[in-house]
Amino acid sequence: MTTMPDSRVVDFYRRFAVREASGQSRIYEAWASGVAEDPDVVALIAALPGMKQQPNLVFAAARFLGAPEGTYEAFRSWLLGHWDRVEPMVLSRATQTNEAGRCAVLLPVLSRLDGPLALIEVGAAAGLCLYPDRYSYRYGFDGQTATLDPEDGPSAVTIPCEIDAESVPRRLPEVVWRAGLDLNPIAPDDLESRAWLRTLVWPEHEDRRRRLEAALAIAAAEPPHLVAGDLVDSIADLIAAAPRGVPVVVFHSAVLVYVEQARRERFADFMRSLEDVTWISNEGERVLPRVAERLPGPAGGRMVLAVNETPIAFVGPHGQSYEALTR
Repeated sequence: MTTMPDSRVVDFYRRFAVREASGQSRIYEAWASGVAEDPDVVALIAALPGMKQQPNLVFAAARFLGAPEGTYEAFRSWLLGHWDRVEPMVLSRATQTNEAGRCAVLLPVLSRLDGPLALIEVGAAAGLCLYPDRYSYRYGFDGQTATLDPEDGPSAVTIPCEIDAESVPRRLPEVVWRAGLDLNPIAPDDLESRAWLRTLVWPEHEDRRRRLEAALAIAAAEPPHLVAGDLVDSIADLIAAAPRGVPVVVFHSAVLVYVEQARRERFADFMRSLEDVTWISNEGERVLPRVAERLPGPAGGRMVLAVNETPIAFVGPHGQSYEALTR
């Protein structure tokens, strides 16, 4: 991987502050804005390879090691004094944000598929998005709330989502097999890995942190089948391992943006060749070209949910909203 010139790091952090952190995290907005105006810190980050320069990863590594969650000035002072510890952590870690909330925007699609289903998540981390049938949902629409709970009662994980009335799911899917693929899969009961996942949740997002803990407990009680492997080299074997006669769904959320374009295209070519597999992607609007060219307009910072490369909805990055593109 190559490093970015300093000017690209400045643009990277400035865009993150404006497009992602603004209105979502006061601390991360201040930190990213501060970095963009700070040549000393920019020079340190610019020496990191490729996507290791991303704000989510640098900020999480610093917080994991004890950076104060306050002003940029305090963060800067701490970072400059501890860069010899932060740099190796950034190089050894990845942004495996495992957001169970994204199940709320997968559900409108999953609930309409004939089941039972075999689910495979690419970039699964601890596999928390493999349990859409074990969570409770509260869909807000037109001043009303639609409630969906598992058959055995409300879940310890409750996911809110704003949605249009026509897209509200009417049932939870029946899942009979769940598996995940990740370069570095996370055991849901591993304490250090759980601590890292907690740190990847943005500072002010306490509701998401509590939801993460509850989802990890569900996954630890019935661990999914997690496989260490690359999305191009290993996906075919994992699909072949699914139970015979059960419809297979392969999905991923905010994963392909971290994959080199050539391998991303190879993965898309393979998924396109599978006539009997449903492929659900939840990525940025420019990540998959065939999806991008079919969009009716800009996503406005939201993700694009697509089924077999047909855009279905603009959705919140953490599953907080769903806007159907066709009615």
